[in-house]
Amino acid sequence: MSIPSILSGLRIPVVGAPLFIISNPQLVIAQCSAGIVGSFPALNARPASQLDEWLHEITEALAAHDKANPDRPSAPFAVNQIVHRTNDRFDEDMAVCAKWKVPIVITSLGAREELNHAVHGWGGITLHDIIDNRFARKAIEKGADGLIAVAAGAGGHAGRWSPFALIHEIREWFDGPLLLSGSIATGQGVLAAQAMGADFAYIGSPFIATPEARCSDDYRNAIVEGGAADIVNSALFTGIPGNYLRSSIERSGLDPDALDKLEALPTGFGSDGSTKAKAWRDIWGSGQGIGAIRKVQGAGAYIDTLVAEYAAAKARLCAS
Repeated sequence: MSIPSILSGLRIPVVGAPLFIISNPQLVIAQCSAGIVGSFPALNARPASQLDEWLHEITEALAAHDKANPDRPSAPFAVNQIVHRTNDRFDEDMAVCAKWKVPIVITSLGAREELNHAVHGWGGITLHDIIDNRFARKAIEKGADGLIAVAAGAGGHAGRWSPFALIHEIREWFDGPLLLSGSIATGQGVLAAQAMGADFAYIGSPFIATPEARCSDDYRNAIVEGGAADIVNSALFTGIPGNYLRSSIERSGLDPDALDKLEALPTGFGSDGSTKAKAWRDIWGSGQGIGAIRKVQGAGAYIDTLVAEYAAAKARLCAS
């Protein structure tokens, strides 16, 4: 299967992952203007009416960029939809996406055939994130155009399997668009993802260390200062295993090395002893690849670095 035309003109084969709370129009516009797919979760727009405003802002900004840069047009953007039945905004948010004919819809926590039909109806494509081969098959059976393989080492709710195992098992039966998520933070990593069988890299955590990200300076600095050893995997905070920054757990008054001894979060859990800390807001998600991020810089500058590293890695490979 060929790559959909909507994904064929990227400057580098990278999709910016939708980051809960953090992704916003400013970050998406910067990503798309620099030549990669930018994305955000629909639920980041609060109240729900703000989603229409955000899509208006993104669409106008990218149109202006394309008019001013006809030789370097922007990449398409994506909206992430949580399709689980507990998302009471699903129908409303999908109607807004239909209004703006969102080019790419990324689906999570379940696959819905009617969503895929709807997106195809306005000319868009759907990519579904999965953590194993069984869920990958279900997503394609229900009409998803492509898959996002979330492997071990990814930020937030990461998968458990090695990317080598996960990509291999999917490629045994699926020849469509395949993205890989998990500790990719360099241009060399992007090329490595392609070498093992993926078409695109799915990158999230490095964009936290950008001024466009909607997060605290403490969070940005923790990304810059951290490495793989600073990532803690636990299901304590959401009920689903996830990867979090050790420093944020410590700031909230818990011992990162003793989380498996707790059956539930303590009463009054939080850094001030009275307010219950929340996952993503106070307990910060991050992937294991942040050791490659050593400064806060604009999203466009970071993407420029990815492009240069990717080209150099390809040149070395061809010369060897």
